[in-house]
Amino acid sequence: MNLTLRIWRQAGPDAPGALTSYQVTDVSPDMSFLELLDTLNEQLILRGEPPVAFDHDCREGICGACGMVINGQAHGPERTTTCQLHLRHFRDGDTIDVEPWRAAAFPVVKDLVVDRSAFDRIIGSGGYITAPTGSAPDAHATPVPREAAELAFEHAECIGCGACVAACPNGSAMLFTAAKVVHLNVLPQGAPERGRRVRSMVAAMDAEGFGGCTNTGECATACPKGIPLSGIATLNREFLRGGR
Repeated sequence: MNLTLRIWRQAGPDAPGALTSYQVTDVSPDMSFLELLDTLNEQLILRGEPPVAFDHDCREGICGACGMVINGQAHGPERTTTCQLHLRHFRDGDTIDVEPWRAAAFPVVKDLVVDRSAFDRIIGSGGYITAPTGSAPDAHATPVPREAAELAFEHAECIGCGACVAACPNGSAMLFTAAKVVHLNVLPQGAPERGRRVRSMVAAMDAEGFGGCTNTGECATACPKGIPLSGIATLNREFLRGGR
């Protein structure tokens, strides 16, 4: 395959950025998108040019570090992480635009790398349980209703990649915050701090400058782990309940 990549290049947070075109030839359709960027970077280094900076870690669709917008879609045309996106989803001769997450709360560090530490601060504001529990309890020591357990597991799958924010026209972090609140608040272990948790995390989300949610649903569509849009409704109910 021969592809044209138009990649966002930006030397630093305060430097101007622009899309720069690169030709990549004779690549296999079985390569992942990150392998394509690796191939391009090898060519750039041989030419004495700076390689494209991008985040990645596990390359197994687990960590969510590899966030980027591909042809206007968070993580690309498939509902998966960028590292699990393969070139067979494109056609020979395609032009592919590659950009960083676009959100005021995710400032660009360099090229395709953005600062997603806002998510860490939201979690730090209340996404945990403070009660000392000692060692791991025996299985079934604390009865958990099946529906609550399934709901908690469903929302705990969030990997914090930021695709929901990048896909949202408002740059909202409601789906992420909902995932972190719901998976703790529906379990008995999280019940004592239920109200404080949701108030603290929503306040932290607002303080970071994320946009408001208007239920467009793009966040859930882009989420590689399938966090449901209904989580936002649950978050709203928890917030109203916790404000009493």
